[in-house]
Amino acid sequence: MNLKKAKDSSTLELMHASTGFWTEVLSMARRVINVIRSCAFAYLLTIAVLVNSAAAAGLRSGTLELDPSKTLIEFRLPGALHTTHGTFKLERGTIIADPATGKAGGSIVVDARSGDTGIGARDNDMRENVLEAQRYPEITFDSQHFTLGLRRGGQFQATMRGVLTLHGGRHDVTLTAQGQLVGDNLTATVHFSVPYVDWGLKDPSVLFLTVAKQVDIDIATTGHVVWTRQASRSSDK
Repeated sequence: MNLKKAKDSSTLELMHASTGFWTEVLSMARRVINVIRSCAFAYLLTIAVLVNSAAAAGLRSGTLELDPSKTLIEFRLPGALHTTHGTFKLERGTIIADPATGKAGGSIVVDARSGDTGIGARDNDMRENVLEAQRYPEITFDSQHFTLGLRRGGQFQATMRGVLTLHGGRHDVTLTAQGQLVGDNLTATVHFSVPYVDWGLKDPSVLFLTVAKQVDIDIATTGHVVWTRQASRSSDK
């Protein structure tokens, strides 16, 4: 009889211990679930804030002032015997942009007389006979419209449509720039080609010393953005 009571008592103690154990497990599980919910809410809230901040920043219009001392304009002209490399100097550059409407303005001005390949005779021929730089001293790009794609870390890709004036001729062009915008400071690169012969410039080829009929242009630049206002939304009148 005593043995039976002892067994019953042990069973009850085991049941109590088991119940306490599972109660503690359930309590811990509830705490973990609450923590996960709190973290998930904070994560979603952070994302919402970042998205709203990015959207607000993206709607800001501004004026980009390029720094001539930190701008490199290079050109490359393939030829039968070798490829000619050279540079031009930026005189000034200002781009005004409103992301809400896609409208753009301002001009990028390059000194046509600054063309330099490192060989004096060739440079003189380029300036006098090809570019006619005394008559057309500036090469300009007038921006009219743009689209902007922003990514993480301030990385961006922008497409700019406008008019490139070269040797007195006006030509519609589309340029694609990519770079990074951090605060008010922007760095960007642009690559495009100019079919200069089709645009009416002289072909400098001589006999078997032939060159390509288009020249490749690469621009690397740095500038400062002056934010002007919050761009107007289409619903604002």
